[in-house]
Amino acid sequence: MEKNLKIAMFGHKRIPSREGGVEIVVEELSTRMVALGNHVTCYNRKGHHIAGTNFDNSTKSNLYKGVRLKSVCTINKKGLAAMSSSFFASIKAALGPYDVVHVHAEGPCAMLWILKLRNKKCIVTIHGLDWARSKWGGFATKYIKFGEKCAVKYADSIIVLSKNVQNYFKDTYNRETVFIPNGVTKPILVKANEITKKFELKKDSYYLFLARIVPEKGIHYLIEAFKKVKTDKKLVIAGGSSDTDNYLNNLYTLASDDDRIIFTGFVQGKILEELYSNAYVYVLPSDLEGMPLSLLEALSYGNCVLGSDINEITEVVENKAILFKQSNVTDLQNKLQYLEDNKDVVTQYKEGASDFICTKYNWDDVTEKTLKTYKEEKE
Repeated sequence: MEKNLKIAMFGHKRIPSREGGVEIVVEELSTRMVALGNHVTCYNRKGHHIAGTNFDNSTKSNLYKGVRLKSVCTINKKGLAAMSSSFFASIKAALGPYDVVHVHAEGPCAMLWILKLRNKKCIVTIHGLDWARSKWGGFATKYIKFGEKCAVKYADSIIVLSKNVQNYFKDTYNRETVFIPNGVTKPILVKANEITKKFELKKDSYYLFLARIVPEKGIHYLIEAFKKVKTDKKLVIAGGSSDTDNYLNNLYTLASDDDRIIFTGFVQGKILEELYSNAYVYVLPSDLEGMPLSLLEALSYGNCVLGSDINEITEVVENKAILFKQSNVTDLQNKLQYLEDNKDVVTQYKEGASDFICTKYNWDDVTEKTLKTYKEEKE
């Protein structure tokens, strides 16, 4: 009989939460690992929640679906929140009775040396090349790059979510990594109800962007392109700001002369399900991604997807989506207009999208492969 593991995870903001892809991954992995008989503790940050101040420090329970939740001290300032919370989490994890410590994202890996002082087995998931994100600069960018180098030096195994990032680690550091992409769960489609009451949205009456509001997602390209599209449909931009309030304010200004553009703010629960279920087209115009969970979710709901042609998107969609040239507003506008004028094409892409993505990416498979990585010895 295989030994059940005692596992610690940190690097995320908090679970349960949809603040970003990292949080979804941590929740999906940790709850499934517990269901398989393992003991998992997740170290949550204190402080600001992307959903808004009403949700700050709202998680009072210390148990979620069998996962132990512990909050750690956090300096609630841009660039310091992740650093401070991962420092305190690493100390707790180093002193705790854990067989494996799983660190998520590059910045928190700067604390791996603390774990190694206690000879902990360290697994790292690189969710993307975070130092390249537009919202960071100066010290924060250098610190995240330092975390990346610590991962290369100290991690027993590094998990990556895309072939592009796997190639990066091999080419840059000659470091082998384990490719385990994210998963997705097949959802139940729901009718437009709350979104009709709140935003006057109906089935197939809007184009949808749903993800964090950060510059690398390319939302400014989407607004510029959509403003030139001849359509009565709306453009719905759903998501919360992630240390990017200035960027969000710039988007408000950019969209201010077009009343077809709707900002919903952070969404979850029923409204999120309705937005995915009833969109005409889902658009992801990113310049930079790790492995976009919102893309997997959009396809799982049977959406026609229009995405930029970066590797991290093309790997996921294969030939099941429409692509435009990265950062090219004119090409994005033309593709939007093409889909607007050709409903039969949209219908064609919607058919089979859910079965394709849910077969290709499965959370149970991801969990099994991750546990296997925990148990492997470092070469």
